[in-house]
Amino acid sequence: MNGFEYLALALELWTVVGLLGLTVSLVRREHQKIWQGVGSLVGVWVVYLSVLAVVSHRQPEQRIAMGQPACIHTLCFTVERVEEVPGFPARNHERLLRLTVPVTNRGKSEAQENLRGYLLDAQSRIWALSDAVSGNPLSGRVLAGMTTVSVPVFRLAPDATGLELILRHERWTRWLRHALVIGDPESLGHRPRVMVLDR
Repeated sequence: MNGFEYLALALELWTVVGLLGLTVSLVRREHQKIWQGVGSLVGVWVVYLSVLAVVSHRQPEQRIAMGQPACIHTLCFTVERVEEVPGFPARNHERLLRLTVPVTNRGKSEAQENLRGYLLDAQSRIWALSDAVSGNPLSGRVLAGMTTVSVPVFRLAPDATGLELILRHERWTRWLRHALVIGDPESLGHRPRVMVLDR
């Protein structure tokens, strides 16, 4: 965890403690303390979210070329290959695109990120992962110092070009943690980190 992640965690813990204090004051009917507590909570959140919004707005978009890693904590994802799935029967004018994504754990212990990928094309259309035909998931566990290869497959239209892979945390609890971290690519208002595909 970096400093901003610790700051977001401290804010969440401080909020929980503050809400417990408000509950106690409510039971004791200490109205003045209740209003002071609410004012403190709201004030700190307004300041924090304002800083988060300003930083997110000023951050440049991260565009990562094929062959270059995109690291999230200790896991690094690299798109090595993009290919059409041969022999796929065209249905509803769709095609299948298969990616080869090595996932390397640069940490000292087993790691996992609950990620889900989707493709964005030049027309801003979103293409979801096809679970039925995908290989190893992007969210699989990786042992320390090891590399696994994920093979996600996407269904998309024949005219989809200018494709970019975007990785997002799948569980809302993990997404919420990133959404409140200043400078994180998944923070509120931040331009997403995209992995540019040669398609």
